[in-house]
Amino acid sequence: MFEGIFWDNDGVLMETEHLYYRANAEALVRVGVELSLDDFCRISLRRGESVLDLAAGPGRDDRAADDLRLVRDEIYFRLLGEEARVIPGVRDTLERLHGRLPMAIVTSCRRVNFLQMHRRSELLHYFDFILTREDYGASKPDPEPYLAACARAGLDPGRCLAIEDSERGVTSAARAGLAVAAIPGTMNQGGDFGAARWLLDGIHQLPPLLNLDEE
Repeated sequence: MFEGIFWDNDGVLMETEHLYYRANAEALVRVGVELSLDDFCRISLRRGESVLDLAAGPGRDDRAADDLRLVRDEIYFRLLGEEARVIPGVRDTLERLHGRLPMAIVTSCRRVNFLQMHRRSELLHYFDFILTREDYGASKPDPEPYLAACARAGLDPGRCLAIEDSERGVTSAARAGLAVAAIPGTMNQGGDFGAARWLLDGIHQLPPLLNLDEE
């Protein structure tokens, strides 16, 4: 049995990645750039880079880039409040795990957006703590987020499990020394999940992996 479980948020606990795609696409179309879903998945989800850089070019200054980011952020915040949903099966799984061992969320999401999407989720009481983008320096795929989480929990990374849905998230956790169970959603299909110890079809496969069904 592991001594701690660290959960990614977007795409693992909450259905939000399609909302982030929509926010970026709506912002970019205002400056004449069409964002395909394939480009979003490749640039944002797999590499962890900003698709807003697709609007960069001769004559575009930092102020224009900041304005575009502000537009994207406003759209995304609104969508999170209106359409963010808990992924099916998550609540039941967390209920079964709660109190058995330490659990935390390790997300690249900014805190303001994280709190917005969780206003009605009723999930946060299952976790001992939460690390958002403001709580560490280098983001995923760097190992720092998971190393910071293990340090805060006082746990050896080698005794912990990370639940991730993206290639860069899996890479981050594996580099930090955690075992990784990957649950790639539709938007992360085609990624390289070779660093994961387990590749799951859905969260319903997690309890058997942790031997919860034998109790």
